Amino acid sequence: MAYLLLIVEPRGQREARSDEEGRQAYAQMVAFGADLKERGLLLASHSLLPDAHGVRVQKRDGKSSLKDGPFAEAKEMIGGFFLLECAGRDQALRIAAECPAAEWATVEVRETGPCFEN
Repeated sequence: MAYLLLIVEPRGQREARSDEEGRQAYAQMVAFGADLKERGLLLASHSLLPDAHGVRVQKRDGKSSLKDGPFAEAKEMIGGFFLLECAGRDQALRIAAECPAAEWATVEVRETGPCFEN
């Protein structure tokens, strides 16, 4: 089963780190991803730039609208993800607990599947 680990960071956290602290956190996450790949669990992963670089797109009644980031109403932002192939939910939760980001952010675990299933 495929599971997505979303790294949900408090907005502004990255800016509060020193350059060295940011590089250390990134190195920890890269090492975590390399370990997952070596274990045959990693399907894909990426770090995301802060939401100041993002754009939200909506289409209502045939009309598209764009909203540039940062998104003031959001207290958190998605900082990256790991897409895994796991035996089940328990394994995905164990891996999420191993993620270095769990110490400074929230790791949200979501099973993939059709959007019409509950």
